[in-house]
Amino acid sequence: MATGPTNVLEEWKCLEEEYQQLQETHRLYLQKLDEISKLQKSCSSSISNQRKRLKEVSHLVNKKCSTGPSDEDAKTMEEIKVKIKTRPNAFFEMEAFLPEKNGLYLRLVLGNVNVTLLSKQSKFAYKDEYEKFKLYSTVLLLLFSFMCYFFVSYRFLDAILNFQLVWYYCTLTIRESILITNGSRIKGWWVFHHYISAFLSGVMLTWPDGNLYKIFRNQFLAYSLYQSFVQCLQCYYQSGCLYRLRALGERHNMDLTVEGFQSWMWKGLTFLLPFLFFGHFWQLFNSVSLFRMAQLPDCKEWQVLMCGLCFLVLFMGNFSTTVAVVRQKMKSRNEKKSL
Repeated sequence: MATGPTNVLEEWKCLEEEYQQLQETHRLYLQKLDEISKLQKSCSSSISNQRKRLKEVSHLVNKKCSTGPSDEDAKTMEEIKVKIKTRPNAFFEMEAFLPEKNGLYLRLVLGNVNVTLLSKQSKFAYKDEYEKFKLYSTVLLLLFSFMCYFFVSYRFLDAILNFQLVWYYCTLTIRESILITNGSRIKGWWVFHHYISAFLSGVMLTWPDGNLYKIFRNQFLAYSLYQSFVQCLQCYYQSGCLYRLRALGERHNMDLTVEGFQSWMWKGLTFLLPFLFFGHFWQLFNSVSLFRMAQLPDCKEWQVLMCGLCFLVLFMGNFSTTVAVVRQKMKSRNEKKSL
């Protein structure tokens, strides 16, 4: 850049003009933000009002149908009923782009920070980052579990593995809560079981080194190794299945992979069921082993019984949820065949 007085003045003049333009752009940006805030409040208020009035109209329609209307009125009432059923989904889609109060967990962790992402691109990018985080973290846990099981036997390294598990599951719960706020439809159990897994990993982290810990150590490491392997399989195959179903318009853009089985996986992912059921029964085996260990005379650690309870809850929740999904899909298939 030339350093003569004339050139310096020209550069400064050009810089001043750009600064004035920047100020105007920023002023316009703040004005638009204020307008967006007002529109958000207006939309939220209108949705609440619509929900309230929809309940009233639904009650009136049901009352009208019970009084034996004419054929023409009955047809009109049925059309209204169909439209009423579609409204909640429409409201859900709208609210995914509106600020929402954080749930209890997010308020405890983040406070009242607004975590709603305003564009579809931002939502999808955050969801994609979540999926990558799950996959990369699971691969890391798989390698670490493999190393601890086959090559090293130090309590310090076991503690690092359990700390990784605590960090992984706690991070998952936070990210999933943010995704739910932004429109992801994650089933209740598949979120809740991450809280239990985080608690279980925390208890394992505090279990002091001793004879009972050494007895259960290899069983737990083998279980962690298997779980990480199955989760890698699920992340890989579920991501591909979701991508295909989204392209066909059969799934929502914010649907996520889970450490279990859901109804949309019936097409193409039933081969994962044996792996899942084996993992569920391994959790039961862990629970039974720990309960037996807790009855030994030299058992003084509270961690033994607590880990047994956690594994039992995980087995009951995972097994019952998976069986319920399979039964529901089998029932719907049989109904279609009968038609």
